[in-house]
Amino acid sequence: MADTPIKNPRQDMRLPLLAGLLLALVLGTGGFFVTFRDLLGAARQEMAYGPGSGTQARSQMAFVPLDTVVVTLGPLSEPRHLRFTAHLQTAPEYREEVSFLIPRILDVLNGYLRAVDLEVLEDRAALLRLRAQMLRRIQMITGEGRVQDLLVTEFIIN
Repeated sequence: MADTPIKNPRQDMRLPLLAGLLLALVLGTGGFFVTFRDLLGAARQEMAYGPGSGTQARSQMAFVPLDTVVVTLGPLSEPRHLRFTAHLQTAPEYREEVSFLIPRILDVLNGYLRAVDLEVLEDRAALLRLRAQMLRRIQMITGEGRVQDLLVTEFIIN
């Protein structure tokens, strides 16, 4: 039998460990550089507001206020109320069209909020889900591309 050198298992583990540490260092340094130089900041801002930013982005949006909606919640023996106020973000050219549809929008929001269970409304994460549901219903009324966002300014349960 020939003598075979005995391999040390610790030496076999060093190479992948060093390669992993080196890769982590390179990726960490690259991530820091990209963040520090804000190389992605301009692209993120353009994706959020479209081409152009700053004052030009602000002139590309308009806000349509919605009247306050007060909804009675729970059983009649112990009534509770939800007070909801919001604004719709839209392009300036659609502002009049969206304003014209406010009564229909309020009707849909009123009906939707009355149908939601009180337990759902009291959940901390409920506002995000409700906001998405209400925005989708508003977009169905106004048409695609007319309303970009629903900005909730008041959501009080008492």
